Order: sequence, then C-alpha cells, then structure tokens
Amino acid sequence: MSEDLIKIIVSIGFIVIVYPVVRFVVKKLIDKVAKLNLYDKGHAKMKKKTFNILIIFVIITILISIWGVDTRNLLLALSSVFAVIGVALFAQWSILSNVTAGMVIFFSMQLRIGDKIKIHDKDFPIEATLKDIKAFYVLLETADGEKISYPNNMILQKGISLCS
Repeated sequence: MSEDLIKIIVSIGFIVIVYPVVRFVVKKLIDKVAKLNLYDKGHAKMKKKTFNILIIFVIITILISIWGVDTRNLLLALSSVFAVIGVALFAQWSILSNVTAGMVIFFSMQLRIGDKIKIHDKDFPIEATLKDIKAFYVLLETADGEKISYPNNMILQKGISLCS
C-alpha cells in the first residue's frame, strides 16, 4: 500500500470511528455529571457543545500531523488569527472567565440546583437558594423572593458554604 492510501485510511478512521466514539463517551459523562448534580438539560447541552468543539480541534490537530502539513507556516497563520481574536476579545475577558468558571462549577464544585448557599462577601453577603447554573452566571433566590444573577467567576473568588 502506498503511504497516501495509509494516510487516507487512518484519516477516515479518525473521522468515522474515533470522533463518534469519543463524542459518545464525553456525552455520556456529561449526562452522568448533570444527572448527579441535578443540572437542567440546557446546561448539559451547552457543555456538550463546548466539549464537541474541543474534540473537533484535537481531531483536526491529529489529522494535520498525520498528513505532515508544514507546521511552521500553519502555526504562523494560527498565531496571527489568535492574536486578532485576542485583541478583539480583550475587552470581554470577564465573559471568557465566566464561561471558564461555569465549567469549573459544573464539573468540580459540589453545588446542586436547590442547594441553599451562603456567599461570604464582606460588603454584600448573600444567603440564597441556587436555582440554576448558566454559562455566564448562577441564578439565586433569597428567602424573601429576590432573584439574583451572580457571575460565575465571582462564585470561584468568594467563599461559599452550604446552609442546612
């Protein structure tokens, strides 16, 4: 077999077999975490989309290395694109940090929908029930019915305790 035919077979294998299997496993893992932590389906769907983009990026990177693309020119083009995107998003860094914090809250914190939490903020302490975890913020409801949207990155920066 020629070298190009082997590259084609391996590439098709990654696209037809590896990508769907990894996507399925990640989908099941996210569903399990969402069910365990009582997250809504919309929240889990957003996480699945984010991880699907990451998987596609990794598969494309592997395919580029299989085909022996000149990485110096590719890296130069990608660094230029990322520099432009970085400058464009610089003013929006807080949005990106909220999305990242949302991922951390989803996968590693022991917060569940319906938990009563206390946010230890020196100036504005909050005691409320967790109603939902969105991509950019969490929804809280105080005992007197006040609804609060609290940024995800602030959840990670402030001390939080579960109330009984």
